[in-house]
Amino acid sequence: MKRREFITFLGSAAVARPMVALAQADARLPLVAVLFPASEALLRDRLRVIREGMKTEGLIEGRHYVLEARFSDGDTARLPELARELDALGPKVFVASASAAAFVHQLLPGRALVFTAIAIDPIAFGFARSYTHPGGTATGNVMNAVGGEESLTAKRLGFFRDLVPNIKRLGMLGVAEIPGVQRGLLARQEADVLLKLSSKFGFSFDTYPIRTMDDLEPAFAKALAEGVEAFYISGDPLFSTNVSRVMPHVLAAGKPTLGTYPDWGRAGLLLTYSTDVVDGFRRAGSYAARIIQGTKPGDLPIEQASKFTLVLNLKTAKQLGITVPPTLLSLADEVIE
Repeated sequence: MKRREFITFLGSAAVARPMVALAQADARLPLVAVLFPASEALLRDRLRVIREGMKTEGLIEGRHYVLEARFSDGDTARLPELARELDALGPKVFVASASAAAFVHQLLPGRALVFTAIAIDPIAFGFARSYTHPGGTATGNVMNAVGGEESLTAKRLGFFRDLVPNIKRLGMLGVAEIPGVQRGLLARQEADVLLKLSSKFGFSFDTYPIRTMDDLEPAFAKALAEGVEAFYISGDPLFSTNVSRVMPHVLAAGKPTLGTYPDWGRAGLLLTYSTDVVDGFRRAGSYAARIIQGTKPGDLPIEQASKFTLVLNLKTAKQLGITVPPTLLSLADEVIE
């Protein structure tokens, strides 16, 4: 219950009219290209809020712009191909999330880009010159607030320690870094921060990276054999695209778990804490509309996160024999019963 209020063309399912009609009626309208690294099911919800964001700026799909989308279903190796496929259509602006944003920026530096759902420092990674004055062809919003990923992860771990104070060994299920395909960058960043914070929070820490989903069962087995008492599930797109495959292993392990996005808490993780990812896509839609209306990307400040969501799964807590402190319960934005 509520406590408070990054493949193939989607065709008519995405834009609610046939491709031929698009070609005939909308050929002169500016095109918004959306590149998404996760699943079609997640993309549908993101497309909805992108359109909502554009509508807040007065732009209506079919009247003021058209939209095309591609998704890689967690396979980052396909993102360059999909980015070029969209670019061949001559978009006015790209909206890209997570690792997809990095590919668009690297492969198509001349295209206007609005990025969202990224947890990296856009300045350090060359997206822009500064937060207030990006100055180039890219802008958007980032998931980390002031203090970056370390601050956000520290907050997440603080909530988790309030819930399970006696954990001495934490293991992270992550994704192995593969150079050249932007794979595993988020998991590496998460691991670096967790290792840095481990002494502060009084636990030992190890990572258990996988290359493919077939490595998941052996990774869990190794972690359990080495005495891991709780699991941190990486926010990597490979996992986000395969929640239904990850969760049976999580539940079978019978250990307390924490992670990033609300979707994971709803699926069964004990605790998640993150920025509102969906809201980031809405804001990206607003920026895309402003670019279509003539604003240069470099003149739009990069937005940092200001809205965060704490999800507690009481069903999982009960299965693990964990009693949620009333103070933590009162802080939750969403409680799964």
